[in-house]
Amino acid sequence: MRLALIIGEVGTGLRRNMSMVVSVVLVTFISLTFVGAAILLQMQIGQMKGYWYDKAQVAVYMCTATSSSANCANGEATADQIAAVDAQLTGSTLAPFIKTYDFENHEQAYEKFKAQFAGNDVAQYVTPDLLNQTFWINMVDPQQSAVLVESLTTAPGVDSVVDQRSYLEQIFSILNAASYTAIGIAALMLVAAVLLIATTIRLSAFSRRREIGIMRLVGASNRFIQTPFILEGVIAAVVGSVLAGATVWAIVHFFVEGYLQKSLPLTAFVTVQDALVIVAPILLVLGVILAAISAKFAITRYLKV
Repeated sequence: MRLALIIGEVGTGLRRNMSMVVSVVLVTFISLTFVGAAILLQMQIGQMKGYWYDKAQVAVYMCTATSSSANCANGEATADQIAAVDAQLTGSTLAPFIKTYDFENHEQAYEKFKAQFAGNDVAQYVTPDLLNQTFWINMVDPQQSAVLVESLTTAPGVDSVVDQRSYLEQIFSILNAASYTAIGIAALMLVAAVLLIATTIRLSAFSRRREIGIMRLVGASNRFIQTPFILEGVIAAVVGSVLAGATVWAIVHFFVEGYLQKSLPLTAFVTVQDALVIVAPILLVLGVILAAISAKFAITRYLKV
């Protein structure tokens, strides 16, 4: 009987404040969707770092006739200078750090350039001699690329030594900024959801002040009186959390797997399993906890008035 009475009180509260309940559901849904997007973005960044950092190469660009660095004061790198760099790469000092490396001459660099900029007018003004001859180096441990950079930067005929991870860091910085923006928006929306849940619970309690008074007169405990109101907030938050989880699943299924994965097949992406097994439960638990705490605080303060 006690459980049936509580369930009946919950249903009454939800019916009387349907518009406020819908508002709570929508605000919770939107805020938790941003939270889910931020979690997915952080997971994606982690996967991309693990995938691309292992594949990032160190490029040793040799001087061209138009290079302006101090090492290139004598013009294009000579065959002896190229051979000297090659000897360093196979020597006992650097060889333990290098997995594999390839040398790309002017003509090979030009063919790659034409393929990359096919249809672009800039290809008409570039000739093979303007493009650097390059050693492309795969490291055993990409974290140790600094050894290579320090050893070869000042070598005669070397224009520059570039760790491609520096380009990846710029991309990841942009993705991190987007993730933090989503977290910031989500935090503001969650605050709005908490305040709205508290307001809804107080309005629900006010509309049933006569019933609450009767319960007090017959000796009902505060816990028995508070439970239906807390459940109202939790139910609304659960609905919003489920909608947010479904939206996150849809984003991964239709956009990430349906579009990005097909467009960029060589990149590792988050999966539907990540969305369902990791993100969705987090959103559900977060929604329930926030709703329960805010509802408990609101009804406790109301009953003390």
